Amino acid sequence: MKNIIYLSLFLLFISCSPKIFKESWTEKQAPEYFKARFETTQGSFDIEAKREWSPEGVDRLYQLIKNDFYTDIAIFRVLPKFVVQFGIHDNSELNNSWKKYKMNDEPVLQKNDSMTISFARGGKKSRTTQIFINMKDNPRLDNLNSGGVKGFPVVAKIIRGMENAQKFYADYGENPAKNQITIYSKGNTYLKEKYPKLDYITKAYILK
Repeated sequence: MKNIIYLSLFLLFISCSPKIFKESWTEKQAPEYFKARFETTQGSFDIEAKREWSPEGVDRLYQLIKNDFYTDIAIFRVLPKFVVQFGIHDNSELNNSWKKYKMNDEPVLQKNDSMTISFARGGKKSRTTQIFINMKDNPRLDNLNSGGVKGFPVVAKIIRGMENAQKFYADYGENPAKNQITIYSKGNTYLKEKYPKLDYITKAYILK
C-alpha cells in the first residue's frame, strides 16, 4: 500500500513540475512585426523583426525570446570587424531539446548589413538557436555557399543600443568558439573558468 502511495506522490510531483521545454513552443508563429530587448553585461540593445524577412527564422527567434532561452547566455565569439555570436544555453538539456527542431532553409531576402541579425548555420537545415550580429556590412554572407545552402537569412535588426553591442569583450577572438562541443556539455562553468572576461546576454524579452 505504501509503495502505491509513494508512486502516486511521485507521479503527482512529475506532473506538477515545470517543464524545461515544450514541443508546443516550436509551433508558435511570431507576429508580422515585433520588437525585443536584450539586456547584457554592457547595457541593453533593442531589435525589430519582420516575419517577411525569414518566416521560419523570425518564428524561431520569437519562440526563443518568448520562452526565456536567451538568459545568462555567453557571447562567445566577438570579432569587432565581422560578427558577434551567441546562443548556446548553460543547460545542455535545453540546448538538445531545441536542436531537435531545426528550421527549414530559407532564401536571403535582406542584406547582412551592419547591425542586422541572422541565425548561424553550417549546412542544410541546421539553424537552431545560435544567432550573430553583423558588426559591419557583410555582403559575402548573403551568398556564401556552405554545406549546400546559400547565405544567412536576416531575421532582425538592432534599432537601439548599437553602441552597447560594440562594447563586448573581444580579446579572446575565435578561441571560445573553437570549443563549442565543450560549451554545449559544460556550459558557463567552463566558460567562466577558461574565459572569465566574456560578456553575457542576461535576459531578452518582447517589447509591447
